[in-house]
Amino acid sequence: MSKIPLTDDDAKKRSTSSAENAADDQGDGDDSMASLQADLDRFRDLAARSQADFENYKKRCAREKEEGIKYANTSLLEKLVPIVDNFELGLEAARGEGEKSPIYSGMSLVLKQLKDFLVDHGLQPIEAVGQKFDPNLHEAIAHEASRAPEGTVTRQTRRGYRFKDRLLRPSSVAVSRGPRKSDE
Repeated sequence: MSKIPLTDDDAKKRSTSSAENAADDQGDGDDSMASLQADLDRFRDLAARSQADFENYKKRCAREKEEGIKYANTSLLEKLVPIVDNFELGLEAARGEGEKSPIYSGMSLVLKQLKDFLVDHGLQPIEAVGQKFDPNLHEAIAHEASRAPEGTVTRQTRRGYRFKDRLLRPSSVAVSRGPRKSDE
């Protein structure tokens, strides 16, 4: 193709049009640069948040794993506690034959070993008698009139246990409702 010669007017129009296009391109460039910068900032923020979420996830997993290991024996101990209860009842029955009997002495030693083993593994009995009733540790099965102040545990029918810092089984207790009207 051959070029058509331009007149001076055409050349002026063309140069002003090129300058306007260049200015528009520069304005568009500024807009696109600002848009790209905004996108970059948004993606950096997203990456930082994702990294923080992942770090929190790793910490939570480690904490849950540690807790799982710490309380892994809970179900075993829940099954051993009624056996200890029954063993104590058997020991009370053997006491009827006399504390000097070999059966009573043997059962006492075995019970002591069993309790020591359980304490070594984090099981602690809850002492309830004489304590103020605590619904977080005690299960009230009766209200009794007694000389003890109202709300005090007067009798324990089943021992409660804690495993490390958690309640394994609440104590079943009778709670005082205060002295009888006729006792006063």
